[in-house]
Amino acid sequence: MKELDRIRDDIVADPSNAWATAAGYDPLYVAHPDARCLIIGQAPGVKAQQSGIPWNDASGQRLIEWLGVDEATFRDPTAFAILPMDFYYPGKASTGDLPPRADFASTWHPRLIHEMPHISLTLVIGSYAQQHYLGGKDSLTERVRSFRDQLPDRFPLVHPSPLNFRWQARNPWFVTDVLPELRRHVADAIGGGSGL
Repeated sequence: MKELDRIRDDIVADPSNAWATAAGYDPLYVAHPDARCLIIGQAPGVKAQQSGIPWNDASGQRLIEWLGVDEATFRDPTAFAILPMDFYYPGKASTGDLPPRADFASTWHPRLIHEMPHISLTLVIGSYAQQHYLGGKDSLTERVRSFRDQLPDRFPLVHPSPLNFRWQARNPWFVTDVLPELRRHVADAIGGGSGL
């Protein structure tokens, strides 16, 4: 844990994060050397940032349901690591939240992931994370529908925000085809996947 602690200190001390430190915000992520499943999403929402608990909102409750785990398992850092594309709430935009800072993940994710050698499955949630980690010209819907193309080590997902109810209504295959496979792969990963 010493190197992970050192990285956290570096994040807090980084001048680009001084505004967050001044506001009393801690970097919001979860990293443990024994973590098995990595969740990469967008920046934390305001409720999560204020509480200091990642995914501490309606989106988080839906994500836990999608994963087929209970709250205690989701909060177990040896089961799930959580690395948003930015570790601080970016503020409000005219519609929704501002996007995560473009260079944040490329600066900090590689160092943190290097210290978590047992990750066997990475959930890539939402368009910002998918563009960074999966690239290509496919739409979010195409990436999620073609999730098998990323297996066995990555699994693309739509963001679990309640505001995405229209997307889910238009894409019923997500519930019937994707979620059962997601739960199976998550169970395999946190139960002792190939990365151990």
